[in-house]
Amino acid sequence: MYVTKTSLSRRTMLRGMGAAVALPLLDAMVPALTATAKTAANPKLRFGAVYIPNGTILGSPQFTDMWTPSTAGSGFEFSPILKPLEPMKDRMVVVSNLSRRGEDNHAVSAAAWLSSVVAKRTEAEDVRLGTTADQIIARQIGQDTPLPSLELATENFEGYVGACSVGYSCAYMNTISWASPTAPLPMEINPRVVFERLFGRAGTPQERQAQMREDRSILDSITEDAQDLKRSLGAQDGKRVTEYLDHVREIERRIQRTEAQNSTQVSVDAPVGVPESFADHVNLMFDLLAVAYQTEMTRVFTFMMAREASFKTYPEIGVTEPHHPISHHGNKPEVIAQVAKINIHHMQLFARFLEKLRATPDGDGSLLDHSLIFYGSGMGNGNAHGSDPLPLVAVGGGVGKGHRHIQAAPHTPLGNLWVSVVGTFGTEMTSFGDSTGRVEI
Repeated sequence: MYVTKTSLSRRTMLRGMGAAVALPLLDAMVPALTATAKTAANPKLRFGAVYIPNGTILGSPQFTDMWTPSTAGSGFEFSPILKPLEPMKDRMVVVSNLSRRGEDNHAVSAAAWLSSVVAKRTEAEDVRLGTTADQIIARQIGQDTPLPSLELATENFEGYVGACSVGYSCAYMNTISWASPTAPLPMEINPRVVFERLFGRAGTPQERQAQMREDRSILDSITEDAQDLKRSLGAQDGKRVTEYLDHVREIERRIQRTEAQNSTQVSVDAPVGVPESFADHVNLMFDLLAVAYQTEMTRVFTFMMAREASFKTYPEIGVTEPHHPISHHGNKPEVIAQVAKINIHHMQLFARFLEKLRATPDGDGSLLDHSLIFYGSGMGNGNAHGSDPLPLVAVGGGVGKGHRHIQAAPHTPLGNLWVSVVGTFGTEMTSFGDSTGRVEI
């Protein structure tokens, strides 16, 4: 038997004028007669963290808990807010009874979620927190990817300086990712900027506007390179490359359409490329994250779906009152119902992202199989700015056996979870933030 198959580098790029487009994992990247698990193409576990603001309908004797499953262990029934994740039940675990220390306010809530540290009380620039779990993980698994991590959001934080919560700097609410105790990382809200970080086309805003008016695709410049590559691939790999490039082109088309629409409107707040619709904005960011995972441009991301104390409204689902004020629902059933609509809407958008990951092949499984993604908040009962318990769900192949509800002991520090999670990604720590032990997924 003659074996002629050669191995294509996992770092192969399609190159064109001002663009370099990474490729998904292809069969041609695995040497002939070599198990995928023994090659550099072996998919590595990815990490993600998605933050929701203003708490949820959880943990109060005055009203029904709409987040926490009613039973612990395997095979629980899905609560109303978690219901959109039911199709992913074999890849999800709910962890309850986690808590955080510190004051019950928005700044401390956001800052503590991935750090498990009480933010230093200051309204000046001398902020201090702790290195967050995502950045510890990025140091371990992100150093051989083009981008060690991606930090995304949907609300513009420019101009938010000084105190955004009584006694606390805006820095604590503007991001959930800290590279060190004194270095908060900025979060990008513009899909066009994220696209360019992944695929190229640098330049000033004026240059990008000129390129937008030409309506030329980044992918147009790498067409010849793509065709040359596909002629050297097998049928399955050729199809995979075509589908992948079609997906990237569709993302770019949506960005261009948004830019064209925004350029005709008078708006000083929304940067070019940011969709007016919240759902469109979130879905576009999630699609970019899926592509970043697929091409291993990064293995680590954080995403603030909205900012703590967000005044965003959701008329598309019938909620016209701002999110933050109605999160203080006063135990009124009709207001609780409005907040629950927002919670479910956020979860539905997250579920769509997970379905995209599950449908995307990656090595011997899917992107979802090779991920561990957390969804939750540093605030529990939004009506009281509650810090105990907190909502948290983990999704992806990294959870092991799915459809489980892990009921930790009451008042378990959130740090007990993160010290275990960073260990899963190869960084063993004796403690993390305020941890007193470990919660294993």
